[in-house]
Amino acid sequence: MRLATVRTRQGTCAARLDGDEFTELPGHADVGSLLADVDWQRIARNATGRRHRRGDVDVRTVVPRPSKVLCAGLNYTSHIQEMGRELPAHPTLFAKFADTLTGPADAVPAVAEDPEMDWEGELAVVIGRTAYKVREEEAGQYIAGFTVANDISMRGWQYRTTEWLQGKIWARSTPVGPVLTTPDEFDPATAVLRTTLNGTPVQEHTIADLLFTPAHLVAYVSTMVPLHPGDLILTGTPGGVGRARTPQRYLKPGDLVEVTIDGIGTVSTPII
Repeated sequence: MRLATVRTRQGTCAARLDGDEFTELPGHADVGSLLADVDWQRIARNATGRRHRRGDVDVRTVVPRPSKVLCAGLNYTSHIQEMGRELPAHPTLFAKFADTLTGPADAVPAVAEDPEMDWEGELAVVIGRTAYKVREEEAGQYIAGFTVANDISMRGWQYRTTEWLQGKIWARSTPVGPVLTTPDEFDPATAVLRTTLNGTPVQEHTIADLLFTPAHLVAYVSTMVPLHPGDLILTGTPGGVGRARTPQRYLKPGDLVEVTIDGIGTVSTPII
């Protein structure tokens, strides 16, 4: 299945996407609300709510208010190498907040405080049931599905200190969507992530090259803290970010950065 949070005249609602048609899931204002119901798969599969053509509704970020947004940095071999680092033995983690999230087609404003705005196309994991101290071999049972994210980063602020948080938590800077694709319809072993800047490819990499897999990240994080339905884990970005280029290339007003993952869709972000 493919699930989304859409805007309608009546407000927002969770919806199932079949081809080019959304079907509303009554009683659920967003995908996060849906996932909180232990019977979410049956509800989504059997829903017969109002229908909308795909082009007639706006799509919001998949889960607008997750309890946690966790992110893995330095998780593709190529990106680790281009940043001049050794392969880590454990995931490098940082957190975001719900305020950082925005929709898959929403504009992101450039910030006057930092001209070094960079792109980071990523696969994101969406949690489907509470996971606490789960083993890696069972972690897949706790994943509701996958979506696309762009961890837009303010590099000047990120590298003010050795802790990255302040470069990662700017309001409305992290587009996520357009849909959650359930694991039965997504194959991380064959899917490719592609990022373009004004139509020019800047990132293209197989998801299979992740150093720490989605299951490993779910198990690792849940060792420390419970993960709840709707929580997000961004799995890291491959090589090709602007900071690592010669010369360095950063986002500016008028740019369009797009991130596509096979089997999920595209996050298309105008910089204004």
